[in-house]
Amino acid sequence: MFRTSLLLLAFMAAATSIASSDRQTYVVHMDKAKITALDQTLGDSKKWYEAIIDSITELSTQDGEEETSPPQLLYTYETTMTGFAAILSIKQLQALDKIEGFLSAVPDEFLTLHTTHSPKFLGLRKGKGLWSAHNMATDVIIGLVDSGIWPEHVSFRDKGMSPVPSRWKGSCEEGTKFTSSNCNKKLIGARAFLKGYESRAGRINETVDFRSARDSVGHGTHTASTAAGDVVAGASIFGMAKGSASGIMFRSRIAAYKVCYSIGCANSDILAGIDQAVSDGVDILSISLGGASRPYYLDGLAIASFGAVQNGVLVSFSAGNSGPFSSTVTNSAPWIMTIAASSIDRSFPTTVKLGNGEIFHGASLYSGKPTKKLLLAYGQTAGSDGAEFCIKSTLSPDMIKGKIVVCQRGVNGRVEKGEEVRMAGGAGMLLLNNEDQGEELIADPHILPATALGASAANSVLKYVTTNNPTASIVFQGTVYGGPAPVMAAFSSRGPASEGPYVIKPDVTAPGVNILAAWPPGVSPTRLDTDKRSVLFNIVSGTSMSCPHVSGLAALLKAAHKDWSPAAIKSALMTTAYTLENNGAPISDLGSGGSPATPFAYGSGHVDPVKASDPGLIYDIKPEDYINYLCSLNYTSSQVSLISRVMNFTCPTTDTSFRLHPGDLNYPSFAVLFNDNARNNSATYKRTVTNVGQPTSTYVAEVQEPDGVSVMVEPSVLKFRKFNQRLSYKVSFVATGGAASASLGSSFGSLVWVSKKYRVRSPIAVTWQ
Repeated sequence: MFRTSLLLLAFMAAATSIASSDRQTYVVHMDKAKITALDQTLGDSKKWYEAIIDSITELSTQDGEEETSPPQLLYTYETTMTGFAAILSIKQLQALDKIEGFLSAVPDEFLTLHTTHSPKFLGLRKGKGLWSAHNMATDVIIGLVDSGIWPEHVSFRDKGMSPVPSRWKGSCEEGTKFTSSNCNKKLIGARAFLKGYESRAGRINETVDFRSARDSVGHGTHTASTAAGDVVAGASIFGMAKGSASGIMFRSRIAAYKVCYSIGCANSDILAGIDQAVSDGVDILSISLGGASRPYYLDGLAIASFGAVQNGVLVSFSAGNSGPFSSTVTNSAPWIMTIAASSIDRSFPTTVKLGNGEIFHGASLYSGKPTKKLLLAYGQTAGSDGAEFCIKSTLSPDMIKGKIVVCQRGVNGRVEKGEEVRMAGGAGMLLLNNEDQGEELIADPHILPATALGASAANSVLKYVTTNNPTASIVFQGTVYGGPAPVMAAFSSRGPASEGPYVIKPDVTAPGVNILAAWPPGVSPTRLDTDKRSVLFNIVSGTSMSCPHVSGLAALLKAAHKDWSPAAIKSALMTTAYTLENNGAPISDLGSGGSPATPFAYGSGHVDPVKASDPGLIYDIKPEDYINYLCSLNYTSSQVSLISRVMNFTCPTTDTSFRLHPGDLNYPSFAVLFNDNARNNSATYKRTVTNVGQPTSTYVAEVQEPDGVSVMVEPSVLKFRKFNQRLSYKVSFVATGGAASASLGSSFGSLVWVSKKYRVRSPIAVTWQ
């Protein structure tokens, strides 16, 4: 039944496809046990996937009608999942249902990228702690599944690095303007996956992109250097943010897997990149992209990531840039580390003075001189319908020449609006946030004098611009340090997760606003065709930028604790995270008017690598624990097997005495779901902690109860007698306010295990639904 329903979904998707023919790319999942048996039967005569393609061809032509084209195999997946990607017709897709071992077929889709001072902000110091010479002299390998890499960049030099680890199985694939000599002891692997992309978008135009691992977008180069770029003195963009740029684990090896091109990232290519990276031997996977949330058995990224974790690889994903709206977080499977974005204490301020004397502060990377006092143009005084957003061909040169144009955010890109203003003869731009974007100020390398302004300033500007002869001037102040931080970015996607709300997502937050990192010199800082500037470093914002920070931190912890599992590393980063700004106030949220942020914005809090290296206790999770969690979600055995690839798997008995509950997954946070119509709401969760701190130590439970909920911990004292000792406890949650509690929607608290040396903190989120 499960197999039939998934095939029906594939048919429905195919029927609504905009492709001109009935052929399209599918990611096909097969039963590992059946494939293993088939391989043994075939011996050396042919591979399993060749036999399946032959069977598809034969079964789809049994009615005597010849297919115009045979199935076209693109990839086989054998390390993190079992299956293949192929271009199939509707009849060939239907034939799959007759093949033994077939589980599901999912149409390929395009996913999107989630698009330095930050190591210092994180508390990392050269020669000390996690940045000690001993810890840096390791061979941790970070794999980046992204838009490729610019190999000649100074951030990827290998001076002083030891030979490539003998365990490394990867390679440096040749292609457009990329040879094996582009790799070195730093960049030890580079591959490109483009078959899925080209099957939908056509052959890549090699005059604007590369059919190789070389980066034509900039995103992959930026994320790679953020995670593991070498230390580069004197880095800056237009003289701003000047200082030493460094990756978080700057002595780590890098392997680049290019899966993203000019118009997106094909899911089949991404899965091939993940599968290959794990097979090659990476320790950490950093993936700053995503798509829509869906059940894990339909989510290729979740399935492949589970396979990576089964192989001991930690997978760090960006949370998405769809905030500040609720339940927008993506990549939320519990075995994935999901990263939100927040600011650091560095800004690029501007001052805007209106003709009526009002003064506002904005942000910009424009490095030129201040503007004079100039007339403002907006909407009907700037052009035709759509001029308020500065959309292409809406601005009138006669109306805006020599003026500062007011542009609202939305519809087109921020720097694209400035391009439209400049091409129409405008002298500057005020870029206005709406209420959803709030007071978040993203600094962009505009091609004309321009600045972003927050929502409150935007309201004042929009009122003033309707008066007679409105004017304004802009002053650019360069780089300023020392502001309140971290502050949650409005764009950062929020929980609770729409799929699997039984764990708090995102997991943590990390620097993701106005981040300086390496950039291909052949790609302009704005990526606009009219922008002819070349930079070696660029400032970009997004959860795409916060993700590689945590990937680098995970590599540091892997180097310090070689025997830690992916879940142990994740636990250390979560339970030591902090929730206060550098001024002692709670972390605020620009997506909610500057009010205190909640765990649905930042998860457990902002990462603290120094404390994470010595967390005291960890919550470890084995792959079989995740499998039991899937059973607790009432997934069928077939659905669980598709994800886990465990042969002949059957979920534990449904007898009430053995019933699994999603809340019992040994996660370092607590997500509690209550029924807002129930008179008595209660839940009890079990957890087990492992002592990785002082051998003899005593921890006492310290609880901050969520509003409307009573919390009881049993036992409330944990006494450890040796290193690596495991102790368990239970937490009971009881709603105390009836209907009044339900009206809260969600409330938050925490459980902290406190010893003389450590504070091991877990957030609590209670949601009435």
